[in-house]
Amino acid sequence: MSSRRDFIKSTALLAAGSLILPGAININTIGKPKVIIIGAGFAGLAAAYRLKQKGCEVTLLESRNRIGGRVFSHLLDKDEDLVIELGAEWVGASHERMIALCKDFGLELMNNQFDSHLTFAGQYYPKGGWDYSNEWKTKFAKIIGDYGNYTLEDKQKLDKMDWWRFLTNKGISERDLQIRELLDSTDFGESIRHVSAYAALAEYAESSERNEMDFKIKGGNSRLSDKFAEKIGMNSILLKHKVVEVQQLDGTVTVKCDNGMTFSGDNLICTVPTYALSKINWKPGLPEEKIDAVNSLQYARISKHALLFNERFWNEEAFDMVTDVYGHYFYHATKNQPGKKGALISYTIGDKADVISRQNDEFKKNMVSDSLKPAFGDIKDKIVNQVNYYWGADENTKGAYALYGKGQWFTIMPVLKKKFLSTYFAGEHLADWQGFMEGAIITGEEAADEIAG
Repeated sequence: MSSRRDFIKSTALLAAGSLILPGAININTIGKPKVIIIGAGFAGLAAAYRLKQKGCEVTLLESRNRIGGRVFSHLLDKDEDLVIELGAEWVGASHERMIALCKDFGLELMNNQFDSHLTFAGQYYPKGGWDYSNEWKTKFAKIIGDYGNYTLEDKQKLDKMDWWRFLTNKGISERDLQIRELLDSTDFGESIRHVSAYAALAEYAESSERNEMDFKIKGGNSRLSDKFAEKIGMNSILLKHKVVEVQQLDGTVTVKCDNGMTFSGDNLICTVPTYALSKINWKPGLPEEKIDAVNSLQYARISKHALLFNERFWNEEAFDMVTDVYGHYFYHATKNQPGKKGALISYTIGDKADVISRQNDEFKKNMVSDSLKPAFGDIKDKIVNQVNYYWGADENTKGAYALYGKGQWFTIMPVLKKKFLSTYFAGEHLADWQGFMEGAIITGEEAADEIAG
C-alpha cells in the first residue's frame, strides 16, 4: 500500500533537485558544511544533532527563551512533582524514531492510553457505555479496508473533499456524525468541515490502533529536548535570537536577528511554522508559489487548560472524556505520576479555544465545572490551581500544528517542502502526520541528511 510517507519521500527527492543526482558535487561539502538552523523545536534539534554526528558546525537560532518549541512540559505542582504537557503530548506506537531516540538517551516511555467516557446532549456515558452504531462501525471498517486499494488518482480526488462531506456521503447517521465531529476535531484541532478527507482518512487508516495516543516521556516530553541540547552543546544554541532576515548570495547564507547579531554559513535549515517563516525578510524573495503555499496553510487553534485538583475524583488512571460542551475533551494529565492531587486537561479546539482563551479564571473554572457536572457533580471546590496555554495566540506559531484543508495535501505540501537556493525546510507541517513530535524529528533529520549526506 502506498502511504503518505511514500508520497513525501518522492516529493523530497524532487525538492532536493540536483544535489542528490548521482555524481553531483556540492562545493560546500568539500570539507564539512557550516549550517545555520532556525528554530530549536524538535525539527531543529533533531537536525542539529544529526549534523553534529556528521561533524558539521551548527548554529541553532531560537526566538524563545527556551528550547523545545511546541514541546512544552510544565511543573504544575512542586510538592508532588506533577508534570503536565502544555504542548505536544503523545508518542505513538508506530513512532519508530521517537522510540529509538528515547532508548538511546535512556528516557522511559510511560503508557498514555485512555479509556474514553462521553457526555453528550446532557447525558453521561461511562467507558464501555457508548459507541457508534453497529451500522456505522461496519461501514467504517469497510472504508478503512478499501483505503489500501486507493490509487494516487483516488487519493487526489479524495483530497478535494472535506472530511465532513466524505462521511455524510458514506451515509453516516446524524448521531454518529456528531460524535465523530467531537472525536475527530480533537485530532485535527478544528472542525472536520475544514479538514481534507484524504488527510483524515490516511491518518486513521495508517496509524496505530489508538491513533498514536500511546505513550509519553516520564518526567515530561521536554526531557528529550534537554538530551538533544546536551549532545548538541548549548554553546551552539542561541536563545532569544529571532531571525528577521535571510540573505542568500553566491553560495553563502547570511542570517540577521532582531538583536543585531549576524551569522553566516553554507546552508540553512528553516524549521519554523509558516507564520514565523512569513515574517522573515528573504533576500532574494521566496518564489511566488512558495509564498502562496505559506499563506494558504492554516494551523489548528488549540487551548490546553490544565486544572490541579486536591483529589483524583475520576478514580481511574486511564480516564478521559469527550464532551459536546465548552470543555470539549478532558484527560488525566498526571497519569502514572503518584500523588493525592491530580490534574485534568481540558483540550479545546477551534472557535471554542479562541473564546475560552480570552475569559478570566472564574469563567474557566465554571466552564470546567459545568462540563464535568453530568459525570461527577459539582467539583469546583476541588480546584487548587489552573494554567492555560492557547496556541492560537502564540506569537511564534499562531496555532498548535498544521491543518491541511481540502485540495491542499497534494498541491501545497510539495511546494512547502521544496528547497530554496541553499535553504532546506523542515517541521511537523511537512511530515506525513501533523501534530506529532515524530514528524518534526524525521523532517529535521531528512533535511540534515540532504545537506551532509
